[in-house]
Amino acid sequence: MLVQFFFRNIFFSLKKKSGVKKLILSVIRKEKKKAGDINFIFCSDEFLLALNKKFLKHDAFTDIITFQYPPSDKLSAEIFISIPRVKENAKKFEVSFENELHRVMIHGMLHLCGYNDKSAKQKEEIRKKENYYLKFLK
Repeated sequence: MLVQFFFRNIFFSLKKKSGVKKLILSVIRKEKKKAGDINFIFCSDEFLLALNKKFLKHDAFTDIITFQYPPSDKLSAEIFISIPRVKENAKKFEVSFENELHRVMIHGMLHLCGYNDKSAKQKEEIRKKENYYLKFLK
């Protein structure tokens, strides 16, 4: 079980790495799942847009794309996050960059745990979970 951080096509340094790792593992544990290998890849808008076009056939910017490894008893995935998109959303929602980044990371983990955000009710539920888990970051 590993939580790792990588960087593609961007200069970025993640703060509070050990706290973020604990947060991610806490989400998995509290959702009664088992942790496998979770790789967060922080990247540019252009890098994530290329992945969005190639794999999801969407021609739009996004803040996160999660690729789950073949289903097993452990959660394993590559989670790509656009740092410029997170920065823009932080300004839009009037929150700190770190708050928005942690929310997006939790959001990706919640998708892995089986939560969706297609309907208004699902969006409300996942937002409540994000807010709950944000409190655990020290």
